[in-house]
Amino acid sequence: MAQVEYEIYDISVGISNQTVTWTGDPKPDIEMVKKLEKGDPSNLSRICIGAHTATHVDAPLHFFEGGATIDSIPLTRLVGPATVVNMAGHETIGLKQIGGMKLAGVERILFKTTNSSLWSDPKFHEDFCYIEQDAAEFLVKSGVRLVGVDYLSVEKPHTKEHPTHKTFLKAGVVIIEGCNLADVPEGEYELICLPLKVIGMEAAPARVILRRPVRSPRSEV
Repeated sequence: MAQVEYEIYDISVGISNQTVTWTGDPKPDIEMVKKLEKGDPSNLSRICIGAHTATHVDAPLHFFEGGATIDSIPLTRLVGPATVVNMAGHETIGLKQIGGMKLAGVERILFKTTNSSLWSDPKFHEDFCYIEQDAAEFLVKSGVRLVGVDYLSVEKPHTKEHPTHKTFLKAGVVIIEGCNLADVPEGEYELICLPLKVIGMEAAPARVILRRPVRSPRSEV
């Protein structure tokens, strides 16, 4: 049996002391505490980061007291077919932009926007493309179970009530924030999203990849 070859896209944002964070969130603090060059028996690092650093997954506990924690999210939600939709050129993602989409059978959707170009800047940008509440409600009603975005929040900055987060999380929709989709073409993929299994937390950083079979010349004939 021929082995299937895949093209793989790592859509995770790297974590370093220079990684951009949401205003007011803890900044990454990564330090080498033991070094071979200093005579220590090994190299050993210490990592201190916030739960919402870089590419991460939000759980219901983020906005609901007693809500489900990150370690309780079923892996079946985090792994499976996903659709990448190109929304470049839109300042927001609202019902006006996506209301005409046919989402029957789509359980996981990732929105690629101009946000992905912001990752090269260590300064936090507040003018990112976000998801409006009416679009969140539409996605929930359409049966979508996971939504990913390519900056640090699905929500408009300075929103006190957090309606988009609450609409998704109340319905059990998994939120992936902080993806980098700059090099990912629009289309269908298999999503593999593995947040750190931190017990009892409202969120956790994740390594997230997309993959799809490589098309051979013969298969395109």
